[in-house]
Amino acid sequence: MTHQTTVLVIGGGGTGVGTARDLSARGVDVTLVERDGLAGGTTGRSHGLLHSGARYAESDPEGAAECIEENQIIREIGGHCIGDTGGIFVQLEEDDPEYFEAKLEGCQEHGIPAEVIDGDEARDRVPELSEDVVRAMVVPDGVIYPSRLVAANAASAEAHGATVLTHAPVEAITVSDGVISSVEVGGEVNETIEAEYVVNATGAWAGECAAMAGVDVEMQPTKGVMVGVDYEGLGPVVNRCRVPDDGDIIIPHETQVVLGTTSVAVDDPDEFDEEGWEVEKMFQECADMMPALDGREIARTWWGVRPLYAPDEAGRGSRDSGKGDERGISRGFFLLDHEQDGVENFASVVGGKLTTYRMMAEAVADHVADVLGVDGESITATEQLPGADDPDRLDEFVAKYSARQPADLDVVEDRSGQVADD
Repeated sequence: MTHQTTVLVIGGGGTGVGTARDLSARGVDVTLVERDGLAGGTTGRSHGLLHSGARYAESDPEGAAECIEENQIIREIGGHCIGDTGGIFVQLEEDDPEYFEAKLEGCQEHGIPAEVIDGDEARDRVPELSEDVVRAMVVPDGVIYPSRLVAANAASAEAHGATVLTHAPVEAITVSDGVISSVEVGGEVNETIEAEYVVNATGAWAGECAAMAGVDVEMQPTKGVMVGVDYEGLGPVVNRCRVPDDGDIIIPHETQVVLGTTSVAVDDPDEFDEEGWEVEKMFQECADMMPALDGREIARTWWGVRPLYAPDEAGRGSRDSGKGDERGISRGFFLLDHEQDGVENFASVVGGKLTTYRMMAEAVADHVADVLGVDGESITATEQLPGADDPDRLDEFVAKYSARQPADLDVVEDRSGQVADD
């Protein structure tokens, strides 16, 4: 059976569903396929931080400015897809005060609200902070619930006329005379899809997807562990104000906190060791900020894989468990037009951050619209996501698209017996 569409988006993470939503809202006939449930790759296995941009303020001005802009947009459109927790960067006695000052200056330069408080006031706000906290910087970080965010984007895309197909792995891509002529999709769909344009939004798997079309996209995925422990009442996201390193963030959920994360290069985003030392290090490092975490029982543990673009990582000298720039934390995104590789109706989008998923998707949609000669501008920054004000409705969307993933498993209700209407 053959399914025809104008644009085929491969990959149902944040960027993929965001692209499908953006293009369909411009009147483009879009089909999205995902091999598992939505958000099943990097997006749903992240730590779910809604960046204020403060993490990048001293090292990546462009990334910091993008984060604060998208932070504000997601708050407007996302509703219960996010937790408006706020955040603080804490400086311990052993941490470099000049680094704190540089981050503060960067926040001020890039329009990121930042308030400096002393250690006593920080402990008033977060009572179990270490006595070693000498001061803190209050910033508008938050928490993203990725399963809800992706499912709501998919529901919006379908409301605008898109087709979203889950459990639909791409098994083959046929290229004829320099264009993709067909894509074979298996799983529960088992169809041949013919599209005028194909977008590879498979994240850490972009290399494997591109290779099916005879195109080389070199990725350098890195794994990172997240550890959930039962803990109520934390309040803000707690960041260590030091050069980025393993175990420097604590993210609040409703009845748990998430400790993260490591950064270790892997060869295969589907096959890698989940090592005990990574979990132990999260407790050791995060307990320096909040000693009450030491010895807590683990509620759940998961690993995610970052979709890092290898040429970019090589240019910065990123490495396993690196610190600062060597950790590759800025992670810009890259839109690769494969016309120059001999496949004129094919592009890949790689890199980036969950906080900037919408901006990335808009850039991809702009590119595709330009190629197809489609008029109209993006509306995704102003149109609220469906169900944003109703967590029950959002969780029904999550069930509909099989999008309940580890990042927010403790927050999203299991509504697999219910199906949301389109």
